[in-house]
Amino acid sequence: MAVKPERLKRGDKVGIIAPASPPDLEKLKRAVPFFEEALGLELVVGKNIENQYGYLAGRDEERASDVMSMFLDPDIKAVFCACGGYGTARIADLLDYEAIKNHPKIFWGYSDITYLHTAIRQRAGLVTFHGPMLASDIGNKEVHSITKQSFNQLFSPEGLCYTEEISRLDVLVEGSGEGELVGGNLCLITSSLGTENEIDTDGKILFIEDIHEEPRNVDRYLNQLWNAGKLQGIKGLVIGDFSDGEPERQKTLTLEEVLHHYADLIGKPAMSGFMIGHCDPHFAIPLGTACTIDTAAKVLKVESGVVANESNKY
Repeated sequence: MAVKPERLKRGDKVGIIAPASPPDLEKLKRAVPFFEEALGLELVVGKNIENQYGYLAGRDEERASDVMSMFLDPDIKAVFCACGGYGTARIADLLDYEAIKNHPKIFWGYSDITYLHTAIRQRAGLVTFHGPMLASDIGNKEVHSITKQSFNQLFSPEGLCYTEEISRLDVLVEGSGEGELVGGNLCLITSSLGTENEIDTDGKILFIEDIHEEPRNVDRYLNQLWNAGKLQGIKGLVIGDFSDGEPERQKTLTLEEVLHHYADLIGKPAMSGFMIGHCDPHFAIPLGTACTIDTAAKVLKVESGVVANESNKY
């Protein structure tokens, strides 16, 4: 298993960065009170967070510099991404993973941030967190209580339990499985193939989610993962939210048909309906910790992603 970062405490300093696209600054501003007042954290904003370079939040070197500055600053206890968009794959090879490994701390985000989750897990061996971001989620005018409560896991080393009390879960393949939880945004997982940041799925529980991807695109990504040998060895499949993926053509498979096809092909425990991804509520999960999926009980249990002191647990 990956190395867990130390838990947060009220009064800790945390960094805010934009490693992909530029954040909506108004939404970013609206998210500040939640972090400062509800969570009791002191925010330190990356110096390049307001930069813009086309669809990117500054040039690659600037965005990579903000990532490394936050990891290397001993006063910063966690790094939160303001939003996703596009661009993390462009900076992945600019990061110093040995330095990140030697300065383990909470790294949090989702969507395009998936690429950095995978890179950090593969090259630095750290647990990271797939969860709602400031400008994308917390800065919205209405935010579900579950979305806000997801941050509580950073303050206490207690495991998570996802049941149908949160959302309806559909069983695609029955059974139970255990393994390290990995994954994130489906198209970003797929884009890691053939690179030094390629996701390791063997013996793992794979989580996937995406947005604006019609069924044939989801089919394309899953087919690529299958052809690359990334699905045959997984211990279970956790399917999160797939938003706004209405097909453009009348002749199409449904998303459910596509997901069932690959779940049956894989033949391992699989459930869909998890409110994890581009949705609200948005249930946050650590990536790189032990996980159990049980379709009979319709439950997903995930080990805590933090430790209570500086002695990191492997």
